[in-house]
Amino acid sequence: MLRQSTIQCSVAVQARQCIEETEWLLELACRDPYIRGVVGWVPLTEPDVARDLEKFAANPRLKGVRHVVHDEPDDNYILREDFNRGVGLLAGRGLRYDILVFERHLPQTIQFVDRHPHQIFILDHIGKPLIKDRILSPWRKNIQELAKRENVFCKLSGMVTEANWHAWNEEDLRPYFDAVLEAFGSDRLMWGSDWPVLLLASSYKRWMDVSLRMISELSTSEQDLILGATATKVYGLHS
Repeated sequence: MLRQSTIQCSVAVQARQCIEETEWLLELACRDPYIRGVVGWVPLTEPDVARDLEKFAANPRLKGVRHVVHDEPDDNYILREDFNRGVGLLAGRGLRYDILVFERHLPQTIQFVDRHPHQIFILDHIGKPLIKDRILSPWRKNIQELAKRENVFCKLSGMVTEANWHAWNEEDLRPYFDAVLEAFGSDRLMWGSDWPVLLLASSYKRWMDVSLRMISELSTSEQDLILGATATKVYGLHS
């Protein structure tokens, strides 16, 4: 699918909470030039996580770390002291942190980000708003507040799986796209496919086509930022 699109490279992002997957993704990245970077997983809450970070950060393909926070039963997991201690080790190793939360976690996410002013964060899936229910508040207000932190970027992805899987259309997505564009600007937005989870609600091509239409009114330079330049800069994909 990647080779059939106009996408020239990608970042592979973790799905499972295990070291073995991080190792596997890095192996794939070393073999496949299309995979320019990896966002992996390490046990951030473990006392010896620095050992794992040293091991993986030695690989230039590792660009960041993610934890599937929205699957944790504790809605305040992102504020845990042991978790924040682990996140505090990332910036010194040149690693970004991808934030994966539901919209209800955004107030805690703002507090979390404020603990790490020198860490680069990427908010995945625009914070997973309630698109299916067409609810914008308080998601939009929290997105505007989070976007005041200049070390936070936003991934334009995961929208269709928050909509009605079988009946969504571009108009359902438009208010949410407009909100993150207004909050972050094109220079802090980056397009993402969310493949293969995307396939629950859309083909790769359909999501790409809809995305291109939503950004079509922007200037060429703004479109270039969203479609690759921002991600290239933020994730350091030149290296």
